[in-house]
Amino acid sequence: MRNPAHLLSLATASPPFQLDQTDVAAVAGEMFSLRYDDFERLSKVFTTSGIETRQSVRPLDWYRQTLGWPERTAAFIEGGEALFIEAAGRALKAAGLSGADVDTVVTVTSTGVATPSLEARVSAAMGFRPDVSRVPVFGLGCAAGVSGLSIGARLAEARPGTNVLVVVIELCTLSFRLDLLTKANIVATALFGDGAAACVLRAGDGGLASVEATGEHTWPDTLDVMGWAVDPMGFGVIFAQAIPPFARTKVGPAVSGILANAGLSMAEIDRFVCHPGGRKVVSSLESALALESGTLDHERDVLREHGNMSSPTVLFVLERVLKQGLPDMTAITALGPGFTASCAVLRRAA
Repeated sequence: MRNPAHLLSLATASPPFQLDQTDVAAVAGEMFSLRYDDFERLSKVFTTSGIETRQSVRPLDWYRQTLGWPERTAAFIEGGEALFIEAAGRALKAAGLSGADVDTVVTVTSTGVATPSLEARVSAAMGFRPDVSRVPVFGLGCAAGVSGLSIGARLAEARPGTNVLVVVIELCTLSFRLDLLTKANIVATALFGDGAAACVLRAGDGGLASVEATGEHTWPDTLDVMGWAVDPMGFGVIFAQAIPPFARTKVGPAVSGILANAGLSMAEIDRFVCHPGGRKVVSSLESALALESGTLDHERDVLREHGNMSSPTVLFVLERVLKQGLPDMTAITALGPGFTASCAVLRRAA
């Protein structure tokens, strides 16, 4: 008989520097308007994105300078370590555990490279045991919050009674590029923020919810929809296709198929928790999932207050749903490079 993983706790953390969207737009204007003829037209995204504030591991003026891999990597390691300790510490405290109780740690990111990876770098500060299992996960992009939770759930289910800590960290602002005069770069500058989330999973009873099902759907021939281009200056964002129309037509059948594979139907889901990639994406997801306009209210609130933080964003939304009161069945969904839809279903604990 299956012994599903249970979500024991969930916590989030944000870096210290607050970026007001109006200030970011002004700096972007200074940096791009005289060098990029199409900037004035594209700059409307700063006001139409649905974002008012974001958080960053570096102050706004830091991004005015020429930055390469050494500067971006140093910022990723410093900021990533701090956010790891904060988010993971909160999640463990909420679960009534310490770092020494962690048997497996899954670290998820797509916005920086560190070897040794972040969980090794913070091991002493977190109090992890020498025999803790480390599972770094890279490259899943915005879908990685859901995928990371799913990986953690499967690891917990495979070893009943062990504690699995999942930490999702993205420092998207470190990909801001002054040298890329492209539409994708301007959109990224208007959308991206930094943040982290962590959760604790264990197979057994109790907790907040059981993980009833997980699944992914990757569409063929969609490698160019979203991703990173890598060059000597750092990561450069790729948005080769418009995400909102893709989400509107493709997400519904994909999620329905993932649920069907687990013996579930769309009608059994009381609440969809979605990654708010942007304001238009949220509206498209409501259409794709046959939801009334305005249903994804927490998604819009997180986007407005934090921007698109990539993978942790959907877990910020889930945190708000948990505080409001988790319904009986919740499906968590996110889209990411691949191009892939990731889904996990939570059943509220009795």
